[in-house]
Amino acid sequence: MPQYAPPRPICRDCDGFPTVAITTGTRHRDGTRVAVRVVCPACRGTGHATRAAVLVRAGR
Repeated sequence: MPQYAPPRPICRDCDGFPTVAITTGTRHRDGTRVAVRVVCPACRGTGHATRAAVLVRAGR
């Protein structure tokens, strides 16, 4: 039986699309385009954000 897992927040920088392929405009010898894979630096390619630490005021 699967266990319940709360949904993880989506990365606000990439909106859940962490990896993209960008063409450089040049072509290989066989005619295919040269593409560069780029990964979101904020979530490191996972598509999910880590939860921010909550500040707690202690004392007065």
